[in-house]
Amino acid sequence: MNQLQGLSLGDNGLPYSIPIHPNLVHLTLGLFIIAIAFDIVGVFYTFEKPIFKYLAIPVTRSSLFDVGWYNMLASSIITFFTVATGFYEMLLARPLDVKSDWGLGGTETMLWHGVGGVVLLFLMVAMTVWRGFQRFLWRRENSRQVQWSYLLVGLFIFFLLYLHGTLGAHLGGEFGVHNTVIHQIQESAPG
Repeated sequence: MNQLQGLSLGDNGLPYSIPIHPNLVHLTLGLFIIAIAFDIVGVFYTFEKPIFKYLAIPVTRSSLFDVGWYNMLASSIITFFTVATGFYEMLLARPLDVKSDWGLGGTETMLWHGVGGVVLLFLMVAMTVWRGFQRFLWRRENSRQVQWSYLLVGLFIFFLLYLHGTLGAHLGGEFGVHNTVIHQIQESAPG
C-alpha cells in the first residue's frame, strides 16, 4: 500500500479494490445504446410488426418507446455519477510517461477524457430533455414518438462515445492508470 496525502491506496492506486468509473461507464453506455436502439425499433415498428407476430412476441409500439424513454432517463442520471467518479479517480491517477497511439501523453489524455466526459454528460442530459419534450408535449398524440433528427443525433453520440471510450482505454492500457499490474511493477522496480 502506498500513501497519497494520508489516503491509503491499494495496488491499483485507489482507496478501494476495483475502479468504480469503468463499471459506471459500461452502465451508462448500455442504457444510452438501449434507449436509442429501442427508439429506432419503435420507429420501424410497422415493418417489424409481422416479425414480432410470427415470433409470438407481444410488442406494442408504445412499449418500445417506453423502454427508450426510461433508459435515456436512467442514462442521464447515472452519467452524473460516472463523471464524478471519473474525476475522483483521475485526481488519484499517476499515468506512465509514454505516448499513446494517438500521440498524446498521459496528462493530455486525461484532460481530453475529462472534458469529453463533461461534454457527453451535457449531451446526454440534453438528449433526455429533448426526448421528454417529444414524449410529453410535441408528439404525445403521434404514434411515432421520436423525430428522425433525434435518432441521428443519438447515432452521432455513439461515435463520440467510441472516441471517448478509446481515450479511456488508452488511460488504462497504455498509461497504466489504476491498472493493478502496472502499479505492482512500478512499486517493485528499483529507483
